Amino acid sequence: MNLRDGVQHALFTKRDISRLLWPLVVEQILEVTVGMADVLMVSSVGEAAVSGVSLVDMINVLILNIFAAMATGGAVVVSQWLGAKEREKACHTAAQLLTAAFLLAICIMVLVLIFRSSLLHLFFGPVEPDVMDACLIYFSISAWSYPFIALYNAGAALYRSMGNSRISMYTSIFMNIVNVSGNAICVYGLHMGVAGVAMPSLISRFLAAILMLLLVRSRDNSVYVRYRWSELRPKAPYMKRILHIALPSAMENSMFQLGRILVVSIITNFGTTQIAANGVANNLDNFGCIPGMAINLGIITVVGRCVGAGDLKQTRYYAKKLMRVCLLCTAALNGIMILMLPLILGLYSLSAETMQLTATLVYIHSGFLIPLYVPAFSIPNVLRAANDVKFPMCVSIFSMWVFRIIFSYILGIYFGMGAIGVWCAMVADWVFRAVCFSVRYFRGRWTKYARYCA
Repeated sequence: MNLRDGVQHALFTKRDISRLLWPLVVEQILEVTVGMADVLMVSSVGEAAVSGVSLVDMINVLILNIFAAMATGGAVVVSQWLGAKEREKACHTAAQLLTAAFLLAICIMVLVLIFRSSLLHLFFGPVEPDVMDACLIYFSISAWSYPFIALYNAGAALYRSMGNSRISMYTSIFMNIVNVSGNAICVYGLHMGVAGVAMPSLISRFLAAILMLLLVRSRDNSVYVRYRWSELRPKAPYMKRILHIALPSAMENSMFQLGRILVVSIITNFGTTQIAANGVANNLDNFGCIPGMAINLGIITVVGRCVGAGDLKQTRYYAKKLMRVCLLCTAALNGIMILMLPLILGLYSLSAETMQLTATLVYIHSGFLIPLYVPAFSIPNVLRAANDVKFPMCVSIFSMWVFRIIFSYILGIYFGMGAIGVWCAMVADWVFRAVCFSVRYFRGRWTKYARYCA
């Protein structure tokens, strides 16, 4: 097979790319739509419940992004070992990834259970009592699921590294069927309120983690895990390579989500209506990011494999190809969302004021996401998969503090724009990121890191 860049013996065929990406898209659709279902179901309990769940989910997303960063670190290293045809080292890395993910999740779970009330008051301040009650219930139950979602993410990342994303898709389908069914039973049948959307999540994540741990044992996989102490005990060389990718990514993602939480803490000063509108808008906007989130996961596998093979031309070729697909899919989906938004909002049990504000926020997000998603969020994944991890981290942290937080305070509070001002500050953050990452990519400085290191 010949590539446009004159490269022969392509590492990935069109069929390989398609088989990798479409299950990732399905998996992201499931993740987002189930999140939407949670909010839809809990909205029947009242806007205080919606506000409580949406606030805690901001912290949960921060924590889950730490687990995702750890999984990404492992996926990059495993992909590079596979590209270098070092199967045994890839298997050792897989075992180390599971160990690291589990230990990290246990530590975070314990800290959250001990300091959950203090964390909520620190981040969100003096919210209304019924909102805080909902937060405490949802946060407490969610914390117990952290080790299970961390192990599931690690296992899913390993299968993506092998180019087999169907396994994580099927497991995600199973997990989300359990979750949605449980929500319906607990919210509508047992009238458990906020706990009714938290308990099914805990159960579904536990089952998904057990299933994934059983699947990654198979020796039929190109990468498999041997559950022996000699394999699972932490080993410095493998941990170092995983953490080299994972720590900057975790720092970047954590700071990004922390910025979102701090921004939401500003929105909590504007009342329940704006909190609820912000929560529903965030929920809907995640749907518009589905193509990008799926393709960004694929970029880790494809670019990482090319780097491991030491083939810079194919690294560039597939990076451009995947980013082009991402742009087209993001534009199509968000265009449809903008056109159908009145119908979508009709599904929610919201007041007229909350619905109008939600629509404005979604229009801002979807309109600017189309041109900015690829340069702001896809290019950094290319850099990470090529071992250029510090630059994305530094740019993202700087942009978050300067644009997302400071501008949110200026526009939201000082100029009295409320949630709309906060979301305008978010767009400013995207623009800065897009410019910095585009310059880095097109100047090609990142390519000096794109060398396989045994």
